[in-house]
Amino acid sequence: MRKFLSSFAVVFLVSANAFAQNIPMDPSVRIGTLSNGMKYYIKKNTLPEKKVDFRLAINAGSILEDENQRGLAHFMEHMNFNGTKNFPDNKLVDFLQSIGVKFGQHLNAYTSFDETVYMLPVPLDKPGNLDAGLKVMEDWAFNATLSDEQINKERGVVLEELRLGLGADKRMMDKYLPKMLYNSQYANRLPIGTKEVLQNFKPDVIRKFHQDWYRPDLMAIVVVGDINVDEVEKKIKDNFGKYKNPAKPRERKSFDLPNHKETLVAIETDPDATNSMVQFIMKDSEAYQPDVTIEQYNESLIKSLATTMLNNRLRELINSNNPPFTFGSVYHGGTYARSKEAFQGFAMTKEGDQLNALKVLLEETERAKRFGFTQIELDRAKSQILSNYERSYNNRDKTESGMLVDEYVRNFLEHEPMPGIAWEYEDAKKFLPSVTLAQTNEIIKKFVKDDSRVVIITGPKKDNITMPAESLVLNTFEKVKVADLKPYEEKATIKNLVKPFKSEGKIAKTETDAQLGTTTWTLSNGAKVTFKKTDYKDDEIVFTARSLGGNSIIPDADYNKTQFAFPALADAGVNGFSKSDLTNYLAGKQVSVNPFIGGLTEGISGRTTQKDLGTAMELVHAYFTGLNYSPEAFNAYKTKQSAMTNNLLSNPQFYFSSEHAKFMNQKNPRFIGIVPLEKEWANTDYKKAYDIYKEKFANAGNFHFYFVGNIDEAKFKNEVLQYIASLPSTGKTSTFKDTGYRQIMGDYTKIYKKGKDPKSMVTISYTGEAPYNEKEALALEALGEVATIKVIEKLREDESGIYGGGARGGMSKVPYSGYSFSINFPCGPENAEKLTKSAIAELQKLIANGPEQKDLDKYKEGEYNDHKTSLKDNMYWMNAIAKNQLDGSDKYEILNYEEKVKALTVKDLQDVAKKYLTKGRIVATLMPEDGWENAKKEEAKPAVIKTGASN
Repeated sequence: MRKFLSSFAVVFLVSANAFAQNIPMDPSVRIGTLSNGMKYYIKKNTLPEKKVDFRLAINAGSILEDENQRGLAHFMEHMNFNGTKNFPDNKLVDFLQSIGVKFGQHLNAYTSFDETVYMLPVPLDKPGNLDAGLKVMEDWAFNATLSDEQINKERGVVLEELRLGLGADKRMMDKYLPKMLYNSQYANRLPIGTKEVLQNFKPDVIRKFHQDWYRPDLMAIVVVGDINVDEVEKKIKDNFGKYKNPAKPRERKSFDLPNHKETLVAIETDPDATNSMVQFIMKDSEAYQPDVTIEQYNESLIKSLATTMLNNRLRELINSNNPPFTFGSVYHGGTYARSKEAFQGFAMTKEGDQLNALKVLLEETERAKRFGFTQIELDRAKSQILSNYERSYNNRDKTESGMLVDEYVRNFLEHEPMPGIAWEYEDAKKFLPSVTLAQTNEIIKKFVKDDSRVVIITGPKKDNITMPAESLVLNTFEKVKVADLKPYEEKATIKNLVKPFKSEGKIAKTETDAQLGTTTWTLSNGAKVTFKKTDYKDDEIVFTARSLGGNSIIPDADYNKTQFAFPALADAGVNGFSKSDLTNYLAGKQVSVNPFIGGLTEGISGRTTQKDLGTAMELVHAYFTGLNYSPEAFNAYKTKQSAMTNNLLSNPQFYFSSEHAKFMNQKNPRFIGIVPLEKEWANTDYKKAYDIYKEKFANAGNFHFYFVGNIDEAKFKNEVLQYIASLPSTGKTSTFKDTGYRQIMGDYTKIYKKGKDPKSMVTISYTGEAPYNEKEALALEALGEVATIKVIEKLREDESGIYGGGARGGMSKVPYSGYSFSINFPCGPENAEKLTKSAIAELQKLIANGPEQKDLDKYKEGEYNDHKTSLKDNMYWMNAIAKNQLDGSDKYEILNYEEKVKALTVKDLQDVAKKYLTKGRIVATLMPEDGWENAKKEEAKPAVIKTGASN
């Protein structure tokens, strides 16, 4: 009998596997495993050209730390930049900058609970760069030197990174994490670690972490770019295959986020908190298993449909004239633990309104659970998801390497399927039409649970705000179950965004520019349309329309009444349709259109595809001719904005920026704050802002439209004649004006006090008026990049005083000619004065001696690298072409930029340093409030988090 059952089981399993087909692997990716267990992913991808993206993924993070190693997984990531076999001490960053890789911007890494990932894009414009990149990856994987000297130097840098995280959010998180991560090891292993360990660990402790976890069987190397796959595979086998795992490798344990019967509630407040938020988590009963079969993959699509429909309902509420919260959404997905997924909801609210927001999130979920969705909602969600797949599929041959590498990293670390976009699009096209309401309705029922729930409520601590008691939070769940809810009612859908009409518009004049590859039409209404057809993406069109004037020509008094209302105008909708109506109408379409009134221009910006160009043009026409007037929509916008901004001044960094901006603009009556607070909203005149908008957009003849992308000229011409040539025009022209107001100039030292945490911020700035000079403008930009290199070298690497910081410089041409240069960095208050002197001393060296040639060369290589990549970007071209309209700059600069960078000399940078950095300096420093020394002592004590988890 046992033999019979065994045979039957074999037949059953074979049949089951035949029926449940596995998700295929993308055949364009070369995947292999070396004899030592190290995995590799290699793909040829020519966007960008002559460039390769590397990733080193290590299946080890802070969750694996011993108690005396807390923070050392992340510290180890830092150490790989501070000395390896082939790049001793700080030579790695120095070398990579010399070939055009910018530290922080291109070159980077991250450490999380379960993984550490190193990122390196390398230009292939010089022989040997590919081998150099592989050598860096090899050193990161296996050859860190971990000298006592470099470990002890890096302590200060990592402690500064820890310092950056201090504040209200950290204080509240320390209190709610034990409930959010109840009974799990994750609560005890935040990647940043503890100050006590970081300050005091012995070097051998981090060496042990490296020995235990930096080993081949826990690693994968990913190489995607303009490469020969066979050549790279051979190099990986030759260079990485020789490394061995430890004789007795330590077990790589997995950790869980356990379930629990009770609902855990955390309600935390802080005087410095800037936002009011609520979050719920309903953990899945079973451990997460990655999708393996096509059936499982399609089940994930059903989940996406269900959450998409629920979020569409929430978005309608947010866009309504009585929004229950500023922002809110739900999703089903990962938690901190790889082994656990959950149904989760989140909302940002007005002060004291978190309980009501939770109620709305739960009610909408209950409504969907009780009554299900409608067929119109399901069809809309299907079109949304399919549209996203379609756009990715259409651009499949123009996908940047940087987007692909991350997918392969997730496949290694999380076993996420990677069948490739061609398979995914075909599967979605076949499967989505067959999904029924019964299937999506059943999914929502599975999401909602009565156990393993967590609710987190956070917000400002104020005398006039009463936070809900835990009993009220728990009672909300019970009340929602029996609430008198009604089924969701579908609103009428838009049939025509713009009523059909016949355009009488014509093209009056055609001009071409062979160098730029552009064509410009002057239309019969005076509007100009410049377009450039490209093949950088197979399905992307970006566009903007600009008219000169902006808010600069609005009288001071009117400007102060309208500046904060302009961003709200589009929330009213167009042609009698609300913002929610428009959102539903655009579902499933790749259309983004946004009107604006800026400082010197007004206009529209957007993005679309060939298929949806007509809809985008309809919406452009509607924003010119049919913007709704809705005080209710404005009040709703104001309510949401106030919820986000009312407490911002509680944040020390924002307070510093706000107060220093007030100081710098004290002679400018048009400056009334960075963001509107209660007083500014009370003085805002929505009707006046609306009237200004209508007047500006009633004159299309003053606008120049720019389109860049895969344009079908015949179709495009029809759309332009229909929707742009038909726009009204007054025949008048306008331009911006110089209001005459200037920021403070001269020598000043300002100290601002805010906050109790031992955190400071330093800004050193030089500003003034000067005749615009193109060469000097570029030299000042270059000086900023070179100064950044020196600030990092001196303040971070030599003095271990900062985690990050930098400088930037440049010149402006409009509305008046001027220059600006600044250095910014966060630090400890005890070091602020010393580091400020060090930064200024570095600038004095640049003034006295000019930069070193090697640093100028680093800047040049980085610019060549970025510019070559940008020349294949539609948005980059659009902005470059449109720039000439505003400031009259060289319209061929985009073609000549590399030559201009190449021509820069050390003397050019020294000259602008002497000319502009000796005319007055403003030093602003944020310091904690009195008594911060006591807070610093408290911060030195390690946080104790009890969760019941064992190490």
